Amino acid sequence: MATRSRRLRKKLRIDEFQEFGFDVNWTFDDSVTEEQIDAIVDQFIDQVIEERKLGFHGGGHKEWEGIIATQTIGKCTEEDRQAVSDFWKKQPAKDVVVSELYDIWWN
Repeated sequence: MATRSRRLRKKLRIDEFQEFGFDVNWTFDDSVTEEQIDAIVDQFIDQVIEERKLGFHGGGHKEWEGIIATQTIGKCTEEDRQAVSDFWKKQPAKDVVVSELYDIWWN
């Protein structure tokens, strides 16, 4: 079997171009106000996502869901997953689910 060129590996998002990410879901407690939701999500972005050079694509109102990946081609780590989980455990939120890492292009 012939080896694939760097260009083809990049196009296929394999080998050194493989990207691992994970999903996150949570539901804010009923007592949380609109202003609190905005402040908590901003805090999440500043303290976890930006701090770890991650990207978050998702949204919601009281119930949120999204995917987390790195800002550049790369792989999220177990430490990234734990940081997200730890953040949401300290918030007025329930039903927090942080998925296992998976290949975001081939799952």
